[in-house]
Amino acid sequence: MAGQIIILNGAPRSGKSSIARAIQESFDGVWLNLGVDVYEQATPPRYRPGIGLRPGGERPDLEAFVPGLYAALYESIAAHSRLELNVVADVGHHDAYSKPLHILADCARRLAGLPVLLVGVRCPIEIIMERRAASAADKGYVTGSPDDPVPLPVRLWQEEVHRPGIYDLEVDTSLLSPVQCADAIRLRLEQGVARPSAIEQRAQPSAG
Repeated sequence: MAGQIIILNGAPRSGKSSIARAIQESFDGVWLNLGVDVYEQATPPRYRPGIGLRPGGERPDLEAFVPGLYAALYESIAAHSRLELNVVADVGHHDAYSKPLHILADCARRLAGLPVLLVGVRCPIEIIMERRAASAADKGYVTGSPDDPVPLPVRLWQEEVHRPGIYDLEVDTSLLSPVQCADAIRLRLEQGVARPSAIEQRAQPSAG
């Protein structure tokens, strides 16, 4: 039996990593985190932020590498699942590069036939800004200022990461704790996922 895959999609500081940790700590079985933070550590510094490249087309010199990096990540996720290992992956999918790259559709097709729950992790931008301001300086998060309380990169993440917003489940981390989000995910898995699932819908050619 293939391992369960949970994809957590949302903007930076929306709470994805905390949910992933809660899943690892509370779910039965072995759960590996193969998300963006883990993958960044494996990416050569000159190609970073890699799959974490922000919306807005600001680094077209890196964009040529991003589809291959995502493809490799999702092939790894699929391989772990086929070996009966569960995977939770926190990512920030968008298609707001200098030109559309249709990465999510390609990634979805690489998970064909495997059990996947696609979760939208939402959080109001006001809370996002508070979390950014409270983050350690070495994390490099863009923060607000009196003259620019919500900088453009943050607004773009908020606008683009949930486009088109097709999910099996959505959670709001301003209302739920990481443990409560994990509990909601567990319940959805127990209830079963409607077909076609969100990842199956995203794998359709017309969804590219």
